Amino acid sequence: MTETLNREDIVLLTAAAAARVRAIGDKLGKPARLRLSVEGGGCSGFSYKFGLAETVDSDDVVTSTDGADLVIDMVSLDLLKGSQVDFVDSLGGSSFQVTNPNATAGCGCGSSFSI
Repeated sequence: MTETLNREDIVLLTAAAAARVRAIGDKLGKPARLRLSVEGGGCSGFSYKFGLAETVDSDDVVTSTDGADLVIDMVSLDLLKGSQVDFVDSLGGSSFQVTNPNATAGCGCGSSFSI
C-alpha cells in the first residue's frame, strides 16, 4: 500500500486481542492474522466480520501488535479509522469487540453499527 496513514487513522489490536489471534493461529496452524471487514446489514446498518486472513492483498492495511496482525481492506478502513479491536472473555461469552469512534449508534450485542 502506498498511502500513508496518520496514527489516528490506524485500527489497532489490544494486547488481549493479539493474544487470542496468536492462540487461534497456533491451534489451526495458520498465520496470526485477523481480518476485519465491514459489511452492509446487521440491526444498525453495518456489521463487523472477523476471520483469519490466509493472504494479504496489495490494497490491505496491516497493523501489528505483539506478534499478531490485523488486516483491513481500504473500503472497510474508511468506516473503521481510529478504532480499536479488543477480545473480551466474560460470563456471557467471549468475542472480539470493536470500539469505533465513527459509529453514531450500535446494537446491544456490539456486532453492528451505523454512521
